[in-house]
Amino acid sequence: MEVPASLRKWFVVHFVADVVFALPLLFAPRAFLTTLGWTEVDPISARLVGAALMGIGVQSLLGRDETLEAFRGMLNLKIIWSATATVGIAVSVLQGGPKMGWAFVGIFAAFNVLWTTYRVRLRPA
Repeated sequence: MEVPASLRKWFVVHFVADVVFALPLLFAPRAFLTTLGWTEVDPISARLVGAALMGIGVQSLLGRDETLEAFRGMLNLKIIWSATATVGIAVSVLQGGPKMGWAFVGIFAAFNVLWTTYRVRLRPA
């Protein structure tokens, strides 16, 4: 079984998406998040999210030419991260967090569906 070329391309798209959000979270969390509707910003938590996005995103780029087994491992990580992020953000918005959080719920949920679909396709026979 081969890693689909489309999945390799999605890893590059994921790198770009993660870095676009990671950089402002790392270097200007208050300015970035208040622009998106956050009224309270914990810069340490925001920077931790930025660091996680940077790590996962950069590994997506670095690992885009890896083996099938490496992709399975990365997909497992991406599925766990995107699923728990989706639930965590949704609960936070329901508890009074910024409405913009729903956009992030949608983004994380969409990536979760994408990663889960590929992981099912790549499961061992």
